[in-house]
Amino acid sequence: MKLDTPNARNSLNQQRFESTVLVHLDAAYNLARWITRDERDAEDLVQEACLRALKFLDSFRGGNSRAWFLTIVRNTYYSGVKKNQSQALNVQFEEDGSQADEAAYAEWTTNESEGVGRGLESEDAKRLVGQALNQLPEEFREIIVLRELEDLSYQDIARIAQIPLGTVMSRLSRARKLLIRAVQRVGLES
Repeated sequence: MKLDTPNARNSLNQQRFESTVLVHLDAAYNLARWITRDERDAEDLVQEACLRALKFLDSFRGGNSRAWFLTIVRNTYYSGVKKNQSQALNVQFEEDGSQADEAAYAEWTTNESEGVGRGLESEDAKRLVGQALNQLPEEFREIIVLRELEDLSYQDIARIAQIPLGTVMSRLSRARKLLIRAVQRVGLES
């Protein structure tokens, strides 16, 4: 029996695709959902990213397959955005009130008596944070989703977003501050 038959190669490719890409579908959909802000668009984006991942599977040489696949999801999204429209990722960041933001963040993160995780268990809190996340500009929403929801390292985020490590850290800091402001705004509107 020959091991280098077309069926054997297809079986190995299928196994490699499943272990490299398919195991990360939830993370890919999560990222896609937050950057597109639409469930159907997210599904389409993940499907397109899977096709690209399959096409370029041979270029994956090992390492963090989740970061590799999320990079494909992100690049698929941005190539579609560039194709369909020009989108500026410039955000005006107000430095006034940054001390108040830091105090609010400190209070939010140190109120551990009930635990932030337990507080987010409630549907109202999830809805509030989800609405606030949707209000963040893409570059900040993407970074906070990758770090806080997908628990990726700063290095992986830097590779996925194709930005320097220092930029990841500064964007994450700014994203957290913007998220706190957005949560406060959404909370007042509710």
